Amino acid sequence: MGSSLRLSARSSAAAISITPVTIWWAVWAGVWTIAVLCGMAYLIIHRNMPPVRIRGLGLCLSAIVCLHLYWGIVQFGLMIGAIMPDNAQYWMMGTWLPCGIALFHGYNTRFLYVARMQKKYAQYGHRLFKPSVEMRTKKKTDLVARFRALDYTTKIILFVGAGSFIQVFLTTLMYLISRKWHSSWGIPGTEVNGGAEMRMKADEGWGWEWWPSLFWQFFWSWVIAPITLWKSRNIRDTQGWRFQTIGCAIANLHGTPMFLIAVYVPGMAVVNQYWLPAQWICLSILFIETFTIFLPCWEVMRHQSLRQETLDSITRWEKKTKASGHSEIKSMKSESTLVASLWGGKSVNESIKSNDSGDSILTMGALEHVLERNPAPLLEFSALREFSGENIAFLTSVAEWKRSLLDILADGPTDKGLLREHFNIALHLYAHFISARYAEFPLNLSSQTLKKLGDIFEQPTQHIYGDQHGKSNSVTPFDDDFTSDSLSSADSSTQSSRTEKAGNQSKLYWGEIPESFNSTVFDDAEASIKYLVLTNTWPKFIKDRRESLASLERLCMEE
Repeated sequence: MGSSLRLSARSSAAAISITPVTIWWAVWAGVWTIAVLCGMAYLIIHRNMPPVRIRGLGLCLSAIVCLHLYWGIVQFGLMIGAIMPDNAQYWMMGTWLPCGIALFHGYNTRFLYVARMQKKYAQYGHRLFKPSVEMRTKKKTDLVARFRALDYTTKIILFVGAGSFIQVFLTTLMYLISRKWHSSWGIPGTEVNGGAEMRMKADEGWGWEWWPSLFWQFFWSWVIAPITLWKSRNIRDTQGWRFQTIGCAIANLHGTPMFLIAVYVPGMAVVNQYWLPAQWICLSILFIETFTIFLPCWEVMRHQSLRQETLDSITRWEKKTKASGHSEIKSMKSESTLVASLWGGKSVNESIKSNDSGDSILTMGALEHVLERNPAPLLEFSALREFSGENIAFLTSVAEWKRSLLDILADGPTDKGLLREHFNIALHLYAHFISARYAEFPLNLSSQTLKKLGDIFEQPTQHIYGDQHGKSNSVTPFDDDFTSDSLSSADSSTQSSRTEKAGNQSKLYWGEIPESFNSTVFDDAEASIKYLVLTNTWPKFIKDRRESLASLERLCMEE
């Protein structure tokens, strides 16, 4: 193996090399660094936007920082390589590069995890549920059980931390046992023979001491990345995340082979005068930063543009409705007809192509019609394509919970057993959709709404789930023994007996129900998520349906 800067005995020992080539690389390093910092700042500012929030920004930026530190030093290699201690090159290539690559591919695997967990929303539908909590409330003394109970990001950090520790340990061990950089200790025979200064510096850049650094880069690029590519082959998301994952994985493949060719093939010496061997690895880093920083920035801009287009479309529809003097009932009937046409109907192509339908189909009334009548296609689209299945599952679950609770309150004096049962259902909805401690994909709500709900549910939730984090076996652990059927109207005695039976089977909350708990407790959260769906998922869903219908029409015409 060889060092990143690949010095030779003929290299100049001048303090700093100032040439047009070195100036170019220095300017390029400054310009690209400023661009990357601006992109990172943009993502941090818009961290609550769906395209950024779903990706996991902390792990992503940590990887970029490590990789960019190594990338930046290499850009100045031709300028300061002769005066840079070779052990400094060794430590940079032995720590920053492998740790950055490990962090990045750990972040990259999040794509597969999110896609797999979101698939459960489409698989199980929008039923209300009450997961078994027995396993979650037991104290975990086994280390394996405790590890499994951690959330995905924490697991990845532990995996990456373990790999990085091994890498740093091997780097330190190689440095201690080799006499290349110190002659007072180490294994005899590993020292560099005497000679000219640049000759010795060049010899220090060779040897087995560099093997662990390139091994990890090769392992992540040629083992982990292809596995990620294969597993993501059937995923078709609208967030640009699959494209980002594929682009980054492919961009890593050439790094290690080209580095070795540049170091060991004599014919590459001419190229190395202008393009250092480490620049081949830095080229991978350049593509990684492009796909990981600037592609999400573009997705955020596209999200903002789509939201504004949707709001403009709603405004146009409302103006047309008022100008034409249509009543609200006629407007709703029109929306219902247009929505229904997306799933069938004789005049489907006529209805979805008209300008009026294009505006009316994007209104809140149309969205609510679908959520009430047939939410399954929207739920499937949001889970498999948008990775936001929790939004639709929450809306449909809360709507069903509210209907059942309102029926109970409307019957007269409230049965304490029924009220407690519905509070427990609301408690589990809070835990699996809203709580930052327990929800796999917490809903994107304002701090005021989160505080309001937390004041009601957080303490009871901790009482049920304990202090364990991330206890869900899956993102939506729907259980057949507690679905929406349990909310069907029945007499008080039947419901009470069912509550007692459920209490024997799994732990429920039997404490005092907060006075602020009522049927409107989720109203603010429901309105916020509806608006988010209306301005993000809903227009993409309509566009996808229209494209599918257009393709079907072309196919029928060809036949």
